[in-house]
Order: sequence, then C-alpha cells, then structure tokens
Amino acid sequence: MKTYNVGIIGFGFIGKVHAYGYLNLPLFYDPPPLRARITHVATSSPETAEKARQALSADVATTDFRRVTEDPTVDIVHICTPNHLHKDALLSAMRHQKHIYCDKPLVATMAEAEEVRAALHDYRGVAQMTFQNRFYAATLRAKQLVEEGFLGKLLQFRAGYLHGGSADPSAPLKWKLTAAAGGGVIADLATHVLDLVEHLLGPIRSLLAETHIAYPQRPAPADPAQRLPVDAEDAVVILVRLANGGLGSIEATKLASGSEDELRIEAHGSGGAIRFNGMDPHHLEVYRAGESDRPLGGMRGWTRIDCGARYLPPDTQFPTPKAAVGWLRSHVACLANFLRCVAEGKPAEPGLQQGIRVQQLMECIRTSAAQRRWVDVP
Repeated sequence: MKTYNVGIIGFGFIGKVHAYGYLNLPLFYDPPPLRARITHVATSSPETAEKARQALSADVATTDFRRVTEDPTVDIVHICTPNHLHKDALLSAMRHQKHIYCDKPLVATMAEAEEVRAALHDYRGVAQMTFQNRFYAATLRAKQLVEEGFLGKLLQFRAGYLHGGSADPSAPLKWKLTAAAGGGVIADLATHVLDLVEHLLGPIRSLLAETHIAYPQRPAPADPAQRLPVDAEDAVVILVRLANGGLGSIEATKLASGSEDELRIEAHGSGGAIRFNGMDPHHLEVYRAGESDRPLGGMRGWTRIDCGARYLPPDTQFPTPKAAVGWLRSHVACLANFLRCVAEGKPAEPGLQQGIRVQQLMECIRTSAAQRRWVDVP
C-alpha cells in the first residue's frame, strides 16, 4: 500500500487539530482510508517550525510554504494558516496538482475566490474543505432524514454559532478580529452555519444581514496598555429565504456571554422537525408531526436519538458508541472522508466549489450589512 506524504502549512490551533486526525485514524477506522505520514510542516518562524517537526516526527521544518506545495515528494497539503494567507499556498498546491485539505474559509475575499475558481480548470487533484460539522454521526443522520422526506415541506429554520470570548472588553485584538487577516465572525463562525444550512436544507436564495462591533478599540496582544481599532464584526444576524421557500435566521456571534462553542440548527416542516446542538453532539432530536397526542399526550413529543459514535463501517465505534462524542471526533471523520476520496480518486465533498459558494454567501452578507438591504444570492 502506498504511503502518502503529508505537508501541513500552519501549526497553530487548527494545524494541531488536523495533525490529530492523522495520528488517530488507525484507532477510528479499520482499515484506515489510506496510509499516510506527516513529513513536512511550515510555520511563520524557524523555532515554531522545528518544534512542530519534532512533535510530529516529521522530516522537514520550514518557514516557506513552497517547500511543501512544490516538493514532488509531498502528496497531500493541509492549509491551516490565517485566512489572508490561504490563497497563495492554495494556488501553488493546485498548480503542482497536490491533494488539498483546506480549512475554512477558502480565502479572505471573493476576488481571491475567483482566482481559485479559474485555477480549478487545470486542477486534477482531490480537494476538500474542513466543514467538519457535517460529519458528526448526528448530522449525518439528520441529512439522511431530510433526504428521506422526514421534514415534509420545510417551513422555517433557525441556526447559529455562539461564542462568548469577545463579550469581555479586555479581550485582546487577535488576528481573527482584524479585517486585514480576513477575520470577523462571518468568516470564523458563520461559514460553518452557512455550509450546514445549505447542506441540510438547500440553497440560500436571498438574505438580509446586520453586523455589530461591540467595542471600537481593544488592547494590543503584546501591550494591553495600547489600544487598537477594531474593524471586523463581533456579531452578525441574518434573515434568510431559501430557494425552496423556507424562511429562517442565521446568527454568528462572539458576544454570547456564557457560550463556549455552541453551534445549533433547528428546522421545522409540515411532517416534522429536527434539531442539533454542538454542545450535545451525542444526540439528534426529532419530532414527528403525525403522532397522536391521545391519551394524555400519547407518544407525541421530541425524541432524542442516541447517534453517538455510531458510524458505518469501515469506521469503528472506538472507544464505544455509548461514550460521549467530542468535537475532535467530527474532525477525524471529516479528514477520513477526504482521505477516502483521495484513495479512490473521486471528488470530495464539500470541495473547493463549496468553499467558493460559502465565500459568495459571505460577500452577500457583507454587502447586505453595508447597504442595509436584501441581497439576492447568485
């Protein structure tokens, strides 16, 4: 069996998450989708690159992403850098026909996304976006139910991604809160919700958005006494009309005091309803509209399905289907989906086209918020 050589560009928080997937795949998949080894790692400084190389037992540590994307021995490239650094590494990897696993969002701007779209014409590799929330057993089950017609006619939905870190005015101005780095909650959090809504419920037809910056200045990371201007949104609220007529709302915020990492979606239809909360990823909740409420309520009401780690073979149910499911498990499943497509030589979903689609939605949201009007989505 071929061993695929993997290069990771960026080894901060999300780069470590991607590496975790490789280190643990043999425990969760029998057999694994393919055999792989992390051989290259690129970061912004020689010190962090060497530290990452040692942690991963890799061969090459570098500060130049081209030593990953242009190296003929590298088969798979992971892009885990801040958003504004994605484009050049992505286009280089595409030119050299690498398989690509790209963290969200695809790039920082729609203009950059159009460059990627143009490059797709000559690209022959397998590429996937890291929209891992599709890959909980619970959201996989939700997709099955929707495709089977469980909801009936979709009537209304609500979805959101809630964080609370920016509710504190003393929180420093990190790159995810700066426009120059492609930050803000639209790129950081709303991307996940936009992908999941369209994946489960169908394409968005039009939207109306409003954004909010809670504090116009924040402390500098290196010197809390210095105040820096904030130019990327802390929160966005979006009214949405789907192509199938369903009406809903999408919220993404870092101002939700008391929230940590709460992605949730709830959809209501003529035949039933489903809801999922990422803080309880073990369960999918469903409601059948046709159940009788007699006698004394009958069996009518919400049902919690124990989805847990009940994936389909060749996924194992390690450590046990009854163990509470964690956020990292969805990342492992997302990576496995990509690697299975690489091994089989077939397109991966969500692919770069979906990355471009989400970038379009982000652009529409920003246009709507700036011009305070409904915007039709291409």
